[in-house]
Formats: sequence, structure tokens, C-alpha cells
Amino acid sequence: MEDNLSAVLYKANDLRLEQRALPEPGPQDVVVRIHSVGICGSDVHYWHRGRTTRFVVEAPMVLGHEAAGTVERVGEQVTHLKPGDRVAVEPGVPCRRCDLCKTGRYNVCPEVEFCSTPPVHGTLTRLYRHPADFCFKLPAHVTMEEGAMLEPLTVAVYSCRRAGVTVGSRVLVCGAGPIGLVSLLTARALGAAAVCLTDISPARLEFAAGQGASGTVLIDGATEAETAGRVVAALGGRPSAIIECCGVASSIRMAIKAAAPRAKLVTVGRGPADVSLPIVELTTKELEINGIFRYANCYQAALDLVASGRVQLAPLVSHRFTLEQSEQAFQTALEGTGIKVMIKVGAD
Repeated sequence: MEDNLSAVLYKANDLRLEQRALPEPGPQDVVVRIHSVGICGSDVHYWHRGRTTRFVVEAPMVLGHEAAGTVERVGEQVTHLKPGDRVAVEPGVPCRRCDLCKTGRYNVCPEVEFCSTPPVHGTLTRLYRHPADFCFKLPAHVTMEEGAMLEPLTVAVYSCRRAGVTVGSRVLVCGAGPIGLVSLLTARALGAAAVCLTDISPARLEFAAGQGASGTVLIDGATEAETAGRVVAALGGRPSAIIECCGVASSIRMAIKAAAPRAKLVTVGRGPADVSLPIVELTTKELEINGIFRYANCYQAALDLVASGRVQLAPLVSHRFTLEQSEQAFQTALEGTGIKVMIKVGAD
């Protein structure tokens, strides 16, 4: 039997390497030989806690959704891809029929099937079947790791669009984890005049400064108002676009205090289900708060940013493991000692 080794999560802290059945492509599908998979925060939550927000692991599930690989087989109706093409996999597949899909908001389709979101299997497997129209051909100079990292970059592209980032924007990014860092890179690529990042980790802020942050602010126990003042000083003015990537209530409140009138704040990070906000300040500034749930219609734009060289993703990969080392990879991601942990799935 051909090797189809897969990383299967049975419950919290119970990850097993198993051989799974070989996938067969449907008429509009491709089978991809997965090369690289990045570990996302949601993957770590599933592995460590057995759940993330409302999604709970109740049956064995293959992990992973940040993926790139080589097309192995194509369905009979697939015309734009062929065996040997290198592709990035957009992991969320909607119904394509509902009003949300037809108006371009397919990320909130109630029937969307997203890789490694219970009960849908993910991409930490040698061979993976996926709809061909949700696979994006990589130019020869774009690496497989960059292809895998298009997934978090696409979150940043969508967030920057929803926050109205454009030429000359002052941008506040709360949280200097992987999503915050790709948001920094995207905002700069879109022409932002200044981008400030906040975080509790001096090391991550130092890394952000090396990636082009105009300023950084350490969250060190100061009041929300004091921290907001530091953000305004670091940006040289109040931010018109705020990308909140940590989900902490105090961070959201601080961002509202720092915001310029008519600013847009997007909520990317997942924190408590309920938070208290300074509603009077939010109202008198006429702020807009937009929720962010994954992304829609942004994968090609993310690929274009990388292919053109305007966004450099390679420096964000801090650790590399093989599929057989998946347990160690997840432990490393949990410890948070690096930026992006990458798993090489393909067998040599």
C-alpha cells in the first residue's frame, strides 16, 4: 500500500501517526501530495485542549490547514491544473449556493467545510483531496513554505481590507504573533505610513521592529490610557486602522482609547466570549468595529504580494520538523519560543 501517513488527533494530547486510505479525486477535485504545513494557533488549541471556541474534537481528526504541495491526480473536469503543478490550498470550501456565497461572503457560509475544523479532516497527511478551484498554482520562485503561509497571510489581507488600510494609513496591530506580524507586512505593502505593534513579549516586538514596524509598545502593566498614549506617540498620531490580533479585553479597550475619530477596528484574535467596552468613547468617535472570520476572496491577492516580493514570509519560519516529529512540533508551537512552526509532510 502506498504511504499515506497522517497526524490524527483523537482527543486533547492524544496525537497518533496512522496510515489512512488513499484519496480518490472527484470530477472537480485534485489529489495533492502535501509538502509543507504550518501550525496555526487553532491547531495547537485542538491538540492541547481538544477544542477552540465553539469547535470541539469529538471524533478522530487529521490536523493542519496551512498547506502547499504538488498535484498528484486531477478529476476529469479539472482543466486549470495538471499533475506536477505546485499549489497552495485554500482550506475553507463553502456550499457555493447560498446567498452569502453568491454575494462573495463565502467565509460565513453556514455549510462551509474548513480543513481541521471538526469534523473535517485537515492536511497533515501525505495525500489530500481538495476541490481544484480552491487550489492556487504557485509560480516557480515561490517556495512550498511560502505557499503554506499564504493561509495566515490571507487573514492579514482580509483584515487590512476590512480595516481600510491604504496609502498613508496609521495602523495599530495588537499582538505580535504570526497573524500580527503578517498584518504588519501586509499593511506596509499596502502603503501604510506607520505601523505600531503591541505585545507582552520584548523578543517578539524586537522581531517586529526588524520586519519594518515603525514603533512598538510593550504591554507592561501600565493603564489602558497610558498604553494608548504610548501607541499614539509611537505612530506620530492616532491610528485610523486597528487590527486586534490577541482578543484580550484590555487590548480592545486600549485600542479604542488610542483610535482616531472614524477609525476602523477589526477583531481577529479570539478571547473571552463577552467583553466590556467604553461605549461612550466608541460612539462619540464614531468608530467602526468589524468582526473577522477567516477570509474571503483574498488568496490570489496574498499570492500576488508574495510573488511580487512585496511581502517576505521566509523570515517568519523559526522551526522545522518532519511529519514523524509532529508531537514535538506542536509542543514547540505551544511553548511560543518561535514565530512559525513548519512541518515537512512529504517523505524523502
